[in-house]
Amino acid sequence: MIDRAVASELVGTSLLLFVIVGSGVAVEQLGGDPAPSLFYHAVAVGLGLAVFIALFAGTSGAHFNPAVTLALWRRRSIGGQTALPYVAAQVVGAVLGLTVALVSFGNRPALATTEGLAWGSVLAEYIGTTVLVLLIVGAIDQGRIAWIPAMVGGWVTVMVFSSSSTGLLNPAVTLARVFTDTYTGISAAAAPLFLSAQLLGALTAVFLSTRLLIRPNGKEHDADHAYDR
Repeated sequence: MIDRAVASELVGTSLLLFVIVGSGVAVEQLGGDPAPSLFYHAVAVGLGLAVFIALFAGTSGAHFNPAVTLALWRRRSIGGQTALPYVAAQVVGAVLGLTVALVSFGNRPALATTEGLAWGSVLAEYIGTTVLVLLIVGAIDQGRIAWIPAMVGGWVTVMVFSSSSTGLLNPAVTLARVFTDTYTGISAAAAPLFLSAQLLGALTAVFLSTRLLIRPNGKEHDADHAYDR
């Protein structure tokens, strides 16, 4: 029987992709000025992510993102026996959520035909993922776990609207969005560097957290600090 926490990661990531892809298809079908369309899409994604984190945080920690899972494993907050099933569930959930979203709009998965790699977008993914993970580990270390849904949802909203990459910040989302030829699709050629930037951003955030963030007791981050999910 599938572990409850792993199932939560699968379902939560599926719901996240359902919102990402569904809102993207919706604004594409509505047409009109692209700036308001991107804003509506960003708000939908950010709010949806915040809601799903709040819903599943008590069960799995609500990672929904291999970059977050990697960072917490690197900090020894979770073990490999937890991290590997989480990542598998996130990737499977992302593809499942994307598929359901497309089918609900009468479409089907197809390889994206968007333009190829833009190096500025790779840089945006690196910076955005670094900040995203730093927000999470900082909130954990400072005892502000209740703030994580709003902080993460807000940051993702900002990055979707203001970055050249539209703020993927998530390897599972990146892999899934290769299979949609819609507003939210990304090219297969761009995916490997996006993935590399996101994972490097997660590791950078772990490094920075030990040097920039001070815990309430005045001590630096302890790598053995357990992630209270």
